[in-house]
Amino acid sequence: VQLQASGGGLVQPGGSLRLSCAASGFALNDYPIGWFRQAPGKEREGVSCISNTDGTTYYTDSVKGRFTISRDNAKNTVYLQMNSLKPEDTAVYYCATEHPDLNNGDTLVIVTTDGPIPFNSWGQGTLVTVSS
Repeated sequence: VQLQASGGGLVQPGGSLRLSCAASGFALNDYPIGWFRQAPGKEREGVSCISNTDGTTYYTDSVKGRFTISRDNAKNTVYLQMNSLKPEDTAVYYCATEHPDLNNGDTLVIVTTDGPIPFNSWGQGTLVTVSS
């Protein structure tokens, strides 16, 4: 059971990147999936998540209108499309879920309009650097 994030890189302000979160050993669409980020010297924060029931999405205020989370069930992958990137988006980005066989880190919670969603199954991070 594993999660793997990819797609990070160096991009100029105003540019775009698409991050991918691929799962092995389980079906991503059976679980809520979250994207978190951690900037240097800061705590890890929840950026976005997508429900496994009805596809409801959530975004933190700072990325609303710029980031889009989506699923491709055929590819067992969740994406985070990031547009209009800003220097303050620079961080290591992680995808996460709550899988009983992959409890490999701290539990962080994203509070949505449907209630809090815990995440404790983490993939390795991918670095996004927004700089001119």
